[in-house]
Formats: sequence, C-alpha cells, structure tokens
Amino acid sequence: MTETSAERPLPWIADRRTWQAKIDELRVKEKAHTRAGDALAAERRRLPMVEVDPRTALIGADGPVPLIDIFDGRSQLIAYFQMWHTGKPAAEQCEGCTFSTTHINELSYLHSRDVGYATFCEGPYEESSRYRDFMGWTIPWYSVPQDSVDRLVADRHFGILVSYLRDDDKVYETYWTTGRGNELMAPSYGLLDLTPYGRKEFWEDSPEGWPQHWDARGGQFRLDGRPTAQWSRIKAGHDDDLGTSPDDHHHHQPHRH
Repeated sequence: MTETSAERPLPWIADRRTWQAKIDELRVKEKAHTRAGDALAAERRRLPMVEVDPRTALIGADGPVPLIDIFDGRSQLIAYFQMWHTGKPAAEQCEGCTFSTTHINELSYLHSRDVGYATFCEGPYEESSRYRDFMGWTIPWYSVPQDSVDRLVADRHFGILVSYLRDDDKVYETYWTTGRGNELMAPSYGLLDLTPYGRKEFWEDSPEGWPQHWDARGGQFRLDGRPTAQWSRIKAGHDDDLGTSPDDHHHHQPHRH
C-alpha cells in the first residue's frame, strides 16, 4: 500500500544535533530492553523440561517418521506447528502461519549451534506439502497425524513454537510460545518497528493521524484475498493447486519444486 505525502503526516524536522540527541535518549531505553530480553533468555535456559515420547510418529515424504529422527542427529530441535484448513484452497490457508513460515529459509546458523528446525503441519502431508512447494519453502516439513496430536500439542493449539532437547534416546520439550511470541520468527515486524509509520496496525500507539490500516486478526497478513506472500509466487508462475478440488487449479503452467 503506497500513500502520497499529501495523504500522510510527517515526523517533525530537526537539525542533526537535535535529532541525534533524541536517538541517544531512546538508545538508553533500547539497551535496557535488550538486557531485559537477555535476562528472560537466561531464565528460559533454567526452566525444567517435560518428557515426550520419542517414537511419536509424524508423516514425511517417505511416510511415518519418529520424532527423535527429526533431530537428524542434533541435540536440539525447534518446531513450528503450522495451522491447516483441510480441503481448502491455497488462498484460504492460514495467513498468520504463512507470514511466520515465509521468513524461515536459511538453517545453517541453527545447524552450526546443534539445533534443527522443522514445520509440523496440522494438515495431511500430500495436501500441505503442495502448499510448501507452492510457497517455495525448503525447510523440513512433516504432517502431524491425529493420533500424535495429543502427545505433541497437549491441549494447546496449532500455531505454537516449540523447543525440544534430545538426550540419547529420550526427547524433552523445554519451552513453547504462541501469539506474539511467534513474532521472533518474522524479522519483517522488527524492521517495520524501526520505521516512522511502524506496522500500520490499529492497536499501535502512534501519533494522531498516523496511517493505520489493519487490525490484528489476520487482515494484516492478507492482500486482495490471499496471504500476502502468495502473490510473489503466483507472479513467478508457481502453481497453487493443492489437489483439494477442481477449482484449486488457478494457473495454467504448473511450477513444481
């Protein structure tokens, strides 16, 4: 969404010395915020953990896979539990999960710290993996069968971000979060927070007249009826057919990975 300068207010203009003085004042608070985050991470590292059945099955490209194998020999694993609307076309899939997962591409840095990463999707493997292919995601992808939901989700809901630890042949869950806790997956939000107009969402504390267009109920992740990140894939010629209905095949030239 682009706005002309006539349609939006502007920050007040200062000379460079005054401007830098204001940033210096803010930097003190930013450093305090960073240190508070460090303190929370330290407390997180001191949490207890709960055992999870290491043989809990997930479904991958070659069929059932036990949870412990998804560590791929590493001692730690982060998993994002992606929501799925079974039988629905790509345009109707979860915009929030699409927003989060779209940002996860390069895993080398996690791997260098002995940490794996995977998506555990709520939907059937064949259907949901077509969505992964359409989106161009390369992260490890697994479906959670219904009889494994109780062991892994445990009275929570999909949309959680979970940390696991492996100790020989045992697996433990060490931490989980959801909602705004998932924002750390998506650096777009952090970058938007550096800009004068921020996220342009209604809940933000912005100066009077600042542009705000979206609520926080999913609309902020959609554009023209689709999760926003889908449009670049469609423009590139990727096929969004998930095999769920004849109406899904919207594009003439399939582009499969």
